[in-house]
Parts: sequence; structure tokens; C-alpha cells
Amino acid sequence: MKAKTTTALYYATTLLFSAFMLMAGIMELMQGPEGREIMRHLGYPEHVLLVLGAGKALGALALVQTRYRILKEWAYAGFTFNLLGACAARTAAHDSPALIVSPLLFLGFMGLSYLLWKKRQQLRTAPAANAPVATQLAVA
Repeated sequence: MKAKTTTALYYATTLLFSAFMLMAGIMELMQGPEGREIMRHLGYPEHVLLVLGAGKALGALALVQTRYRILKEWAYAGFTFNLLGACAARTAAHDSPALIVSPLLFLGFMGLSYLLWKKRQQLRTAPAANAPVATQLAVA
């Protein structure tokens, strides 16, 4: 895959995923009646909405920032735990298959963003294919 294609796909997947997580985080921070009902249904106390909302909002911001790679890694890890936990909670609550699988779909979409991010890092640090051999050796 070409560098421009990788970059375009990375930004598309990351911005869409981050926007969704930011909106979900804001909704959870607002503690609306729907969110409270879902927490009760899943067996969690309502104040968990604040923790999840703050984590999602901060994680979304961490994914779109470009300065600190470790923050991106933590955000990807946090979203992985969050989405796997959502799947497990929905399974334990005997919810419909659609509600059980939907977090896994978001996890797959986020995984694509993560893989594209890593691919972009590789492309940026790899020596240019057309560079003279002496330049390639100096880079390695």
C-alpha cells in the first residue's frame, strides 16, 4: 500500500472512531436517562458513566494528538479493554446478539486504525527505495 493511501485510510478510520468515542463519552458524562438505564440493566452503578465518559473523551483526544506516541498506545489499549468489557457485560446480561457483537465491530474498526498507524510509522522510518545504498546503510 502506498504511503498516501495508508495515511488517508489512517486519518479516516482514526477520526471516525475518535469522533464516535468523543460523542459517546460526552453522552456518558451527561448521565442521561438512557445511559443510566443501560448501567442498571448491566448491573453497574450509575456513577460508572462518569468514569467511562471521561476515559472515552480523553482517549479520543489522545488518538488525534500527534506529539506523544505513548498516549496513543494507552488510548488504544484503554479502548480495547472498554470494548471487550462491553461485549462481556452484554453477554452476561443475556442481551441480543446484535448488542453483544456491536462492540466487537468497533474494536475491529479501531484495530484497523491501530494497524494503519503502525504502518505509517514503518513507512516514515524506512529508508527510501530509490535512495543510494550508502544512504540506506547510514540510516540503518
